Amino acid sequence: MDSKERVRRALSHEPVDRVPVGFFAIDFDTVERILGHETYLRAKAKSQIAFWEGRRDEVVQSWAEDTIELYRKLDFIDIVNVSAMASSVAPPKEYEPERVRKENENTWEAGDGRVWKVSDITADLTLVAQPDPHYTLDDFPLDADPAPPDPSIFEATDAIIEALGDDHYILGPNGGEAGMILLGGMEHGLMMYALQPEVVKQAIAASTRRANLMDDFMIRPGTDGVLWGTDFAATTGPFISPRMFRKFCLPSIKVRVDAVKSRGLAVLKHACGNNWKLLDMFLEAGYEAYQSIQASASMDLAAVKAKVHGRMALWGGARVENLVSGTPEDVRQDVARAMQAGAPGSGYIFGTTHSVAVGTKYDNFQAMLDAYHKWAIGV
Repeated sequence: MDSKERVRRALSHEPVDRVPVGFFAIDFDTVERILGHETYLRAKAKSQIAFWEGRRDEVVQSWAEDTIELYRKLDFIDIVNVSAMASSVAPPKEYEPERVRKENENTWEAGDGRVWKVSDITADLTLVAQPDPHYTLDDFPLDADPAPPDPSIFEATDAIIEALGDDHYILGPNGGEAGMILLGGMEHGLMMYALQPEVVKQAIAASTRRANLMDDFMIRPGTDGVLWGTDFAATTGPFISPRMFRKFCLPSIKVRVDAVKSRGLAVLKHACGNNWKLLDMFLEAGYEAYQSIQASASMDLAAVKAKVHGRMALWGGARVENLVSGTPEDVRQDVARAMQAGAPGSGYIFGTTHSVAVGTKYDNFQAMLDAYHKWAIGV
């Protein structure tokens, strides 16, 4: 059974020869330990700064070559998420870099007042300041047709799919996720649902229409499915009430899921946080799989499986917190708990909560892979 068939059967809750394995992403520091050299792959701040500095081709070459090398070295991994940030769609070859001024080693500022800082913890760029946002219905026309993108934005993506697509399950780029929109960032965006609901509704409608149209350009030949990554919840529960989620977000999600499935692709959903109050709507939406299943947010894998088994596959198991801060024994225990809970009855893919994140201890990463092999393959 090859990787494509193994994952397809797991998503359909059919018997598999071994539990499939895949990761939302493997961040750059772990990639560099595996490959033995520096990379832009999943180096989010490093890649963005290089784009600002006009070094686009250098980044794209690294994304393509290092992804191919990584998954050939880890050839037992079944899923390649080509669409992950800092590994997929790039600026076009003849792009004009955004004019951003470097204030110091960790701070960058645009002319319109946006300010980014590099996080010492995640090695990501965080937007820490921006002009006060203001939105009206006119900002979200419902009849605007998007222009086709420059084909060169897919340079890395297409190279990866060509090299790995025959023997891996490929999650690729698409027109984008719709449903939950946070206009102007988290705090302002959540307030908009209460203060300007009609603007939010129209923004979601416009985003949904655009995403459906962009699928024509963004979904690449050789893609098996899509993995959408917008979080809907914090560790204590959903960002908005389930009633509001059903009213504002679920109709758009259903439209997008149906549109992608009509093209023969599976739709998988990454969602960190405590999603218990949204799980019934995940099922209604038609997601084939729920990825992350954050145990530290009370999303116990066994309990989630008891609720959704046979209707939605589950993908996760090893706590990212233990990969970063725990011991190899903590990680091995995570794998054991995950395999005992998830493996029986199929419908399960092994992975991590969220990703193999920046700061993961390499000994913990190796312990996770070793424990997975002992459980899944018996070696």
